[in-house]
Amino acid sequence: MEEYKNSNNAFQNIMLENREKLNVTGVLDVFSFDDQIIIIETQLGLLTIKGENLKINKLSIDTSDFVVDGQISSLAYSNSEVPSKKGGKGLLSKIFK
Repeated sequence: MEEYKNSNNAFQNIMLENREKLNVTGVLDVFSFDDQIIIIETQLGLLTIKGENLKINKLSIDTSDFVVDGQISSLAYSNSEVPSKKGGKGLLSKIFK
């Protein structure tokens, strides 16, 4: 398990189990997802998860926990801005209008 603390005192924990189950803390929003790629906003930047048969198993707004199941092949952070999309809102924003 990896824990990183940045200058804003934000914490990020990532635990990958057998490349089949990914637990992430510090998740703020889900920007896009399908069975091959998931893009989430975390306290430390955008995290892109790539793989096959990806399914969001848990998303807790209260605890900022996020769990993905599937064949995970890649995790990549980006400091860039939120990807532009129609409406410009993430999944959580759409759910809680």
